[in-house]
Amino acid sequence: MECEAGAMKALMFDVQGTATDFYTPVLSALEEASGGRSPETDWGAFVNEWRSMYFEAVDDIQQSRDDWVSVHAVYRAALDELLMAYSITIFSDEECEKLAGAWQTLTPWDDVVPGIRRLNERFVTATLSNADVSAVVRISRSGGIPWNVIFAAEMFGTFKPHPRIYLEAARFLGLPPKDIMMVASHKYDIRAAAALGFRTAFVARPHEYGPSVHADTKFEDEFDINARDFLDLADQLDCPPLPNSSV
Repeated sequence: MECEAGAMKALMFDVQGTATDFYTPVLSALEEASGGRSPETDWGAFVNEWRSMYFEAVDDIQQSRDDWVSVHAVYRAALDELLMAYSITIFSDEECEKLAGAWQTLTPWDDVVPGIRRLNERFVTATLSNADVSAVVRISRSGGIPWNVIFAAEMFGTFKPHPRIYLEAARFLGLPPKDIMMVASHKYDIRAAAALGFRTAFVARPHEYGPSVHADTKFEDEFDINARDFLDLADQLDCPPLPNSSV
């Protein structure tokens, strides 16, 4: 599907998985905290099961602005449940709290910072994440990701893929959905945006779940753009290269 970039003014990006690697830092935190204890545990599988439990939890929670349950609290509750299921008792409460905080230390994929810099030359770039606002700010600052705007579910009182989060973000940008592209490595996210009239870009992240789990990287004709990474996205949207750079 062709995309006329000239009519588009902004891009909104998913953060966890799309813009950042969660598997590596969370796995490292678990391995460091375990210190060789529970050697039979496959911590890589543990990370992905933890992530899956987070998705299940946010699907079930009826959120609102006045009664918001933080994503940090969701990750912490899922951790306690998962440790019990694995019969792992090696971590103290303090260690568990620190481990839940590992989801706020995610690192950008190598293409993200130069890709966003290039995209900023033509478009407004914004996050649209289910993570807590504080987490998105921390991840963006530590990773040096130069978004123009930060939006997160906490601001809107609901999680993606609820229509309200996409439409209210568009309202804050002062743009109709047709002038905004939703960018994600998760097809449910961009399909939800497409149903509301947003443009869509699928970005393949083959290593999102680590080296032994196959992520869905299949390009689909239903999306306006299918990209290998953010630099490929910038190329397809005719963004100029960075000064003094071959990127």
